Amino acid sequence: MDVDSKAVHGATERANFAAMTEGTREDWQLIAREFGEHARGTPDRVLEHLKLLEGDHGGFPVCRLEHSLQCATRAHRDGRDEPYVVMALLHDIGDTLGAYNHPDIAAAIIKPFVSEELHWICQHHGAFQGYYYFHHLGMDRDAREQFRDSPYFDACAEFCEKYDQSAFDPDYDSESLEFFEPMVRRVMATPVNSPIAAAVSEKPAAA
Repeated sequence: MDVDSKAVHGATERANFAAMTEGTREDWQLIAREFGEHARGTPDRVLEHLKLLEGDHGGFPVCRLEHSLQCATRAHRDGRDEPYVVMALLHDIGDTLGAYNHPDIAAAIIKPFVSEELHWICQHHGAFQGYYYFHHLGMDRDAREQFRDSPYFDACAEFCEKYDQSAFDPDYDSESLEFFEPMVRRVMATPVNSPIAAAVSEKPAAA
């Protein structure tokens, strides 16, 4: 029996071009509709990827998932708002794919959904976290000073001091990933700074 390749891959319609220069308005409106459906699944994919951190200790006292949960729990119990808590939860999600630049990966994931300040904290937390251990590895613990002129310097330093560097306690009573799932879904439900999302959400002009 022949298998419908479109059905297998979950698409009932496809654009009719081999190169973007050949695309029509109808093609791109179709793709925009498909994009919307795909984008709505972002929280599911993020939560599933976060689970890959479970059991991965890398020599630390707790696994990377527990560290993430503990960091988010500390921020939540300290009264931080949901975007901040979600940033804290996801700040190390890039560990599995970006061993050398995990903050960049996490920051790219959350960028459409958080403020410029929270994005900056996530993107630069690696250098700020280094204040607590770089000197033990022959590195400059003051590497964060290169960002001293940023208006977000103090906020990033505070994140690392209060929530990140302190989130390796094996005896801490962290909330579960399920506890944070509704927050992730709410924060990622509506992009706050995505030109693409804004464009595809506009209704096509009447013919």
